[in-house]
Amino acid sequence: MENQEIRTFGRRHGKKLSARKQTLLDTVLPAFLPKNIKNAGNLILEIGFGNGEHVRDLAIRNPESIIIGAEPFMNGVAALLSAMTCESTNAILPEYKNIRIWPDDVRKLLHDSDFLFNEIWVLHPDPWPKARHEKRRLLNSDFLKLLGTKLSKNGQIIIGTDHYEYFDWITEQIKKTALHASFPPLSVIHTRYAEKNMAGTTAPKYMILTNQ
Repeated sequence: MENQEIRTFGRRHGKKLSARKQTLLDTVLPAFLPKNIKNAGNLILEIGFGNGEHVRDLAIRNPESIIIGAEPFMNGVAALLSAMTCESTNAILPEYKNIRIWPDDVRKLLHDSDFLFNEIWVLHPDPWPKARHEKRRLLNSDFLKLLGTKLSKNGQIIIGTDHYEYFDWITEQIKKTALHASFPPLSVIHTRYAEKNMAGTTAPKYMILTNQ
């Protein structure tokens, strides 16, 4: 499938990790991979979670759900693990025991599992603003169609971006799918990326997609 062959994210590794974060990747992460989910009901997915602030907020607000965070940037994965664990023991904090982490391209998870999600969050996806990089944008019509097949009954895809041209581009992509879009005002926790406001806009825009 062509979209699977095109890399939609940047680098996998950043600056060298601290000894503790590397230990968390080596010893804690394996136990919190999605393959270890025993009951696949009440699932929420966040795609591209950055440092994991919103994943942790989802876990606290939805204690009865399993939150799967997908992020290929290993420094972000390590940052989430660090925030999820006790600094002295590396034990998972109770409020985050419902988090699972997919440290790779989310398309592999979607194609290789039969998970259905109540919510799929995509906040501040890379806008790839240069015209020659447009093909790297994740939220094209084919990927949106794939996400639609991964929704449970009454499930929702929630997309937010501060890059208004990308928002309009996504809106056009939706027209090529059977998904229904609404554009409500949402109050979403501010992540480190949102605080940077790299697009220089006034506020993120949001859309909610459903199969209805």
